[in-house]
Amino acid sequence: MSQVNPYDKFLDGRTVDAILAATADAIAGHLGTMGSQRASEAPAPGKWSAAEIVCHLADCEIAFGFRLRQTLAEDGPTVQPFDQDKWAAGYSGIPAGEALDAFRAARMWNLRLIRAALPAAANRPVTHPERGTMTFQTIVETMAGHDLNHLGQLRRIAGSQ
Repeated sequence: MSQVNPYDKFLDGRTVDAILAATADAIAGHLGTMGSQRASEAPAPGKWSAAEIVCHLADCEIAFGFRLRQTLAEDGPTVQPFDQDKWAAGYSGIPAGEALDAFRAARMWNLRLIRAALPAAANRPVTHPERGTMTFQTIVETMAGHDLNHLGQLRRIAGSQ
């Protein structure tokens, strides 16, 4: 079984709330640096473009939001994993700006929920079939690490010429 939070290594010492609150603006900054044409180009064969990364982040925000709500509403639920590559099959042609708008709206909604739920719900248990038993707090920390992982990819794409 894999690590409960495979993105833990990306956490940088800031609070998870600070990371989650800053992600949409950080994405916007990277997209602004690269422009819409570069955002739609894959940086290498078989790699997602910046626009596809932002689409992935928007999809994940929906999935994380459902998992958070399920953890609060049910006793010890099991969440559903998903195949990110199958979800990504529909990303072609979606402008990065549209994906960012979707991400920003879902993130703001999820942050409201997280801030209202913590710290009281931090230890509510949830099971991920591939990662094992975790908590509401682990999901939040996974979100932050996942953000930082993909922000690093966007930073590298934006920095390449």
